[in-house]
Amino acid sequence: MVDCAQFAHKSRNQDVPIVEQINMEVREGEILGLVGRSGSGKSSLLKIMAGLEAPRKGRVFWRNERAIAQDLEKVSIILQDDVLFPWLTVRENILLALEGKRWPKEEREKIASAIIEVLDMDGYEGAYPRELSDALEERTSLIRALARQPEVLLLDEPFLNIDHLSAENLRTDLIELWQEHRLGPLKAMVLATHAIEEAVLMCDRILLFSSGPGRITHEIVVPFPHPRNRQADDFRHFVDQIYTLMTLRAPSVSEAELALPGQGEVQNESDSFIVLPDISIELLVGLMESLNHEPLSGRADLPELANQLQMTLDDLFPLGETLQLLDLAELEDGDIMLTNTGRVFVEADADARRDIMRAALLHSVPLLKLIRGTLDERASHATDAGLFRRKLENSMSATYARQTLNAAISWARYANLFCYDEETDLVLLEEGE
Repeated sequence: MVDCAQFAHKSRNQDVPIVEQINMEVREGEILGLVGRSGSGKSSLLKIMAGLEAPRKGRVFWRNERAIAQDLEKVSIILQDDVLFPWLTVRENILLALEGKRWPKEEREKIASAIIEVLDMDGYEGAYPRELSDALEERTSLIRALARQPEVLLLDEPFLNIDHLSAENLRTDLIELWQEHRLGPLKAMVLATHAIEEAVLMCDRILLFSSGPGRITHEIVVPFPHPRNRQADDFRHFVDQIYTLMTLRAPSVSEAELALPGQGEVQNESDSFIVLPDISIELLVGLMESLNHEPLSGRADLPELANQLQMTLDDLFPLGETLQLLDLAELEDGDIMLTNTGRVFVEADADARRDIMRAALLHSVPLLKLIRGTLDERASHATDAGLFRRKLENSMSATYARQTLNAAISWARYANLFCYDEETDLVLLEEGE
């Protein structure tokens, strides 16, 4: 199907690899999962596979031949930022996607009607996007992509912005239709997700990605037939094994091994920007306090802790990753443990906690350091938040840029780094800061 040889795709305004040394293929009859934390290059890889962006190095193949534009017309993609045209109805949005196909009008109408029925959207054809729930909007985006009769469907975090129950329903419907061969000429799907359990539920094969730049670290074949039971012991054990792989300690790397051509050049501050999760400091503090209580004594097995806290692993893991980013906890071999700084934090009073968190944020989150430095330098101690959104959009999607800045603002408030005025869209220092 699609074979992506080695390449390094780079962000629009920076000479920084987003993904590199990628050599992979999509096989006919499979659902392939690309799994990694937000910002590991999964979205960029999908855009390259869909022909929306060109790699700086390497090539994309279709059926063992160098891909041309006509080949990539057989690929449909649903992006994180996919939106429906608000002035068009559901049916009109779907038909618009078919205009470039140059099919007779009657055929386009027939295809649209058939896929609307298959995806259970009967009765919503005349609705406008504003009248739809987030889940129905996502279902409409899926219909629009499938109506183009693709052979490969690329899905970029398709269930990220809808509620848990609706996501479960849409996943189930999609898998059932795939198993029943009711999705037209579709021969393969590629799902990019940060959620391990979701990938194991849906995919036949999983590629794990590291970050900065994105590389494939493991290839895993999922052995379970559909439908899959997430509560089954073998399913839980399999998910736990993948989390263990994702939390293995990375081998030590010397500075010489990290050196790049032209070493000595100072990288831009924005080179280090990463996607920040939509997580409150209060949740992070709560997790650290849970870890510090007996009988855990600062260390716990991730699956057991998730069960104890009545959370899914997919919800718990980003909390652990964020604490690791801030050097307040470490992830290792499927466990999470408080660092010395984390232990000091949970034993401290409120003022000392803020001081520790403030130092951790400024040290570990370049975006917060940049914002605070900008505010300190300006006589007004205020600046437009849009400036930082635009900087973030140089290396991540608009959706992730908004999420990252919102998280940074929330974290900054906890640590008294700066505040934010929603009416004016300004970040600013309060008197005395």
